[in-house]
Amino acid sequence: MTAASPNPLAAALAGGRFTYVVELVASALTREAKLLDVAARLARVPEVVAGSVTSYAGGALGHDPLRVGTAARARGLTPNIHLTCASQDRRGLRKTLEDLAALGLHNVFALTGDYPPARPDRTEPPAAVFDLDSVQLVRLIDQLRRAGMPFHVAVAVSPFKWTEADCVYQYLKLEKKIAAGADCVITQVGWDARKFAELKRWMDDRGRSVPLLGNVYVLGPRAAERMAKGQPPGCWVSPALLERVRAESRAPDGGVRARLERAARTVAVLRGLGYAGAYIGGTHDAEHVQWIIRRADALAPRWEECAAELDFGRDGFYAYADFPWRRGADAVRRVPAPTGPVPATRPALMPRALDAIGRLFPVTRDTAVRRVLTRMARVVDRRPAAAALLERVELAVKQPAFGCQACGNCVLGHLEYVCPQTCPKQMRNGPCGGTDMGRCEVVDAPCIWNQVYTRAATAGRVDDLRVYVPAPDRSLTGTSSWLNYFLERDQRPGREGG
Repeated sequence: MTAASPNPLAAALAGGRFTYVVELVASALTREAKLLDVAARLARVPEVVAGSVTSYAGGALGHDPLRVGTAARARGLTPNIHLTCASQDRRGLRKTLEDLAALGLHNVFALTGDYPPARPDRTEPPAAVFDLDSVQLVRLIDQLRRAGMPFHVAVAVSPFKWTEADCVYQYLKLEKKIAAGADCVITQVGWDARKFAELKRWMDDRGRSVPLLGNVYVLGPRAAERMAKGQPPGCWVSPALLERVRAESRAPDGGVRARLERAARTVAVLRGLGYAGAYIGGTHDAEHVQWIIRRADALAPRWEECAAELDFGRDGFYAYADFPWRRGADAVRRVPAPTGPVPATRPALMPRALDAIGRLFPVTRDTAVRRVLTRMARVVDRRPAAAALLERVELAVKQPAFGCQACGNCVLGHLEYVCPQTCPKQMRNGPCGGTDMGRCEVVDAPCIWNQVYTRAATAGRVDDLRVYVPAPDRSLTGTSSWLNYFLERDQRPGREGG
């Protein structure tokens, strides 16, 4: 596919055709020749318009997705290349994007990426970069697209969250991705039809016409066992579904027919809800994919019945009280689970105090106070010893209060006075998809974004969380963010690229 040739994936979505994309897991455990044979077989399935080539799946390095994607295209399958922030900084990501453009690989799945797993034979922590988050990555791709590289950008969202903070922040972050330039949306793995419906309705209510593809995973017993334990992060199988898969696996065919049937019923639900397509994972078998497609066609008129059966969620938060197939007396509004974050009755003392200081001494706009402080900042900045002393004073104040890590690009005021540098992935635009009931996927602690959301909800400022927070200027690390703010050299909402 050259720059001048049509993009089958983009064309299918733009044309309103229900679109099938199949995930190709480019794991180091799978021979590359086998992957390419799979690609050739999938290319002969007319309904499959693209193969989505993974990168750094599960946090582990696999085959080079550019090489696999190029070879898959040569075998007739349009590639959709996963690009994650886990292992490259922004320069590396830009270089990869330039390489993709040069090769004519224009479909990109922009992801934060999984945190690298710890290796039992090593004592030091695994290497991870996370210089950008997924929203910032989409912004970078869009900048290159405006410069003439015709990228088509897919992004991820996980509606399968059952605490209010986890769920709503996923949707707020998705809105940021769309505003940054996303062309289509692919859901995380899940088996809860009400959550599929919730996401579609959330998008429709806000006039977001970006195509949605639902993740349809062909769930076998080994994957079910892993996901029941939360692996990979963000993928969760309920105890009821796990028991069903175990029972199915005792059938003479090992449960193959049952898992394909469940996948086909999920596709039928997606079609009934008005999704643009299905993203099929968990199988590389072209015959299985064809069976799912044909069976889903037959089940399409019965999609509401299929939706009622696809009920492997949790007792927790749902954004809407009813669903297309459950009206009136049968509608159920599930309340937040006891293990979820409980909003405080009033904002925390520190945010209230800082808000009050901001009202008394306004510096976010051109005021007399700001002009005086700017002149003082210029004086201090011309004296390296004074600037270093100010940075130490700032850190002494902010580290115990906020966990400050001296990034030099402070955005506390935009994030309810929670430091994003305390997120293991250092994201600035919301949580990753790996949270589980408000817990971080990397460390055994509450996700910091729950605190951000809870404070914002308590103060009536949830809409403010939609603001785009740019990536920090890493060259400012270890310098005073106060100086950088008044001298207009940091990166913050409303000021990027200065």
